[in-house]
Amino acid sequence: MVVENQKQVELSGENDVTNTFNRSFAPQTSYPDFTYAAEQSVEAVVHVTTVYKQQRDPLSAIMEYYFGYRMPQQYERRQPAGMGSGVILTTDGYIVTNNHVIEKATEIQVALYDKRTFSARLIGTDPITDIAVLKIEAENLPYLPFGNSDSLRLGEWVLAIGNPDNLNSTITAGIVSAKGRKIPSSDGRYKIESFIQTDAAVNPGNSGGALINLRGELVGINTAIASPTGSFSGYSFAVPTGIVQKVVEEIIQFGSLEHAILGVAIVDVTNAIAQKLNLKTLSGALVTQAIYGGAAAKSGIREGDVIIKINGVSIKSSNAVQEQISRYRPNEQIEIIVEREGKEKYFNVVLQNTNYQK
Repeated sequence: MVVENQKQVELSGENDVTNTFNRSFAPQTSYPDFTYAAEQSVEAVVHVTTVYKQQRDPLSAIMEYYFGYRMPQQYERRQPAGMGSGVILTTDGYIVTNNHVIEKATEIQVALYDKRTFSARLIGTDPITDIAVLKIEAENLPYLPFGNSDSLRLGEWVLAIGNPDNLNSTITAGIVSAKGRKIPSSDGRYKIESFIQTDAAVNPGNSGGALINLRGELVGINTAIASPTGSFSGYSFAVPTGIVQKVVEEIIQFGSLEHAILGVAIVDVTNAIAQKLNLKTLSGALVTQAIYGGAAAKSGIREGDVIIKINGVSIKSSNAVQEQISRYRPNEQIEIIVEREGKEKYFNVVLQNTNYQK
C-alpha cells in the first residue's frame, strides 16, 4: 500500500512536469492589444502638405519689364509639391518629418488630428539622414516621447501611423523584421542609413510619420518603402530614434547640424574575408582604407583592421559603424576596438567634420 502511494506521488510529479511543459509551449489564444499605443499616439501625428511657387520663364519677365503686360498664364502660380506626415515632439509645436517631404517647398501647411491647420516654419533640415524639423505656433499639443530604438527586438510588434494617400490618421501594425538595414540611395548622395525594417503597411504619404512601440513611444520615423510599383509590397523602412533624436536636438538648438566622420572605407565581414584573415566571427566591419589625415588613420587604425566595438557597443556590420558614428559630434573622442592579427587593439579616436553640412 505504501509502495502504491509512493508510485502515485511519483506519477503525479511527472504529470506536473508534463503539464508545465505543455502550458509553456501551448499556442497562445490571446492576441496583442494595440489600442493603448494607438490611442496614446494618433493625435500626435500630423498631416503635412507643401506647395511651391512656379517660376515664370525669362521671356515673360522681359515682356513685363518693357511692356508692363502679362498673359494670364504668365502669372506666378502655386502648385502642389507634395504631402506626407509628421510627428509632434513638444507641446509648443516642434514637429519632425522627412526632408524629402518638405524639400523645395515654399509653403508648408500642417493639419492636426483635430482638423486645425497651421502654417509651419522650417527650422532646419538634414538631407544626410532625411530628417527635417518644423515649428507651428500652438500650445498644449499632444506629443510623442522618444523611445529607445536600440532596445527593439526582432519580432517585436510596432505600429505605423501616418496619412497615406490622403487618408488621415491611418494606423497599421507589423513586426520588426530587421535592424540596421541599408537601401540604395535614389539620388546618389551620401546618406547615413541604419533603418528599422518592418512589415507594417506603409504607402506614399506615410513618410515622416511615426513608428511606435506598444508603449506608445516613438521608435522611428517612417521614411521609405521597397517596391517596384511605389506602393507597399511587404516591408518598409524607418529612421531609428537613436539617430532622429540627436539630429532633432541639434537642429532645434543650432539651426543646422554637423556630422562626424571616422575617415575609413569599410565593408561587411564575409565568410571569405573571415577565412583569409583568420577571424573568429563574421561580425564587425573590415577597414579597406584608412584615409590619410582622417580621424581613424591619425589614431593608428589601418587597412585590414576589423572594427568590433565603438564605445562599448558591439559592431556587427558596416551599417552599425555608420549608425554609431552618427550619434557623436565632430571633435568628440570615442574608443574603438579592432581585431588585428588575432588580437584586440584599443584606439582613442577624435572624430572629424564631414563638411557635408555647410
